[in-house]
Amino acid sequence: MKRTVVFDFDGVIHSYVSGWKGVEVIPDEPVEGIKEAIREIRKAGYYVTVVSSRAAQAEGAEAIRKYLDKYGIQVDLVSSVKLPAICYIDDRAICFDGDASSLLAKIRSFKPWNK
Repeated sequence: MKRTVVFDFDGVIHSYVSGWKGVEVIPDEPVEGIKEAIREIRKAGYYVTVVSSRAAQAEGAEAIRKYLDKYGIQVDLVSSVKLPAICYIDDRAICFDGDASSLLAKIRSFKPWNK
């Protein structure tokens, strides 16, 4: 099995400063340093997949590919499906630490990195 790392698109690669503008509209610059980080991860032998609900529509998947090409960000796959991976990089995730009793508090206090 390939050592896959899955990146969320909006808020991790695409800075998402403008918020949702439509499946094909991706107006903002990449997150600072993300291109270099992905390059380093791929160079270390990891298979990099970008996952986004945008990719559920052909137009959205194509918009993501064009965005990645425009900014010179190389990945191995763009998908709408959460694939098996060694880890997921997402701006809207809570890392489960084995303590289910703390989840509601974590959900209530959650804020993405850019808020």
